[in-house]
Amino acid sequence: MSIRKAGGTWEPMLLGIEPRLCKVCKEGLYRNKTLFSGGWSRCALCEEFVHYSCLASGKVSFLKARPRLCKTCRLAEGGTPSSSPKAAIPVAVGS
Repeated sequence: MSIRKAGGTWEPMLLGIEPRLCKVCKEGLYRNKTLFSGGWSRCALCEEFVHYSCLASGKVSFLKARPRLCKTCRLAEGGTPSSSPKAAIPVAVGS
């Protein structure tokens, strides 16, 4: 597909495809690179796409922690998985 410029020459109408970059390792999220290495996932904190290998590890090194956090977000929040205590919500008791 192409378009003719005013001067009579033809220019291709192909747009350059810009891949998303992994926030942790700054490499492209190409399918040919990530097909056999786990693909990619979205970080639950920063909502960025990262390689599966760039997610923070869980208790076992090859399993990933839940919620899915990238390594940079895990370091920023303190490095250890923390369970935030939920505030007690007062429940109205019937009269």
